[in-house]
Amino acid sequence: MSRVCELTGKKVMTGNNVSHAHNKTRRRFLPNLVQATLISDALGRSVSLRISTHALRSVEHNHGLDNFLLKQRDANLSPKAQKLKAEIKKKAAAAA
Repeated sequence: MSRVCELTGKKVMTGNNVSHAHNKTRRRFLPNLVQATLISDALGRSVSLRISTHALRSVEHNHGLDNFLLKQRDANLSPKAQKLKAEIKKKAAAAA
């Protein structure tokens, strides 16, 4: 399983550990990923996604998963999240 957020596309970054003597060794900065179950109001069901804690805060700030997905660009979303976004758009179009 790759270390990539399914909603924001945040992934592993690389850099250096720098010692007091200024020796540099390579290291990895891992995103803080959690397995979260989010509720979609439009679909009326819960969805389990592997997302970063930053994305979780963003979802709450945007008043739910549906609003967050509709504002997010498809390039950042995982295939699973893109399908979910399409389902939400379809439900919204049918309701309107």
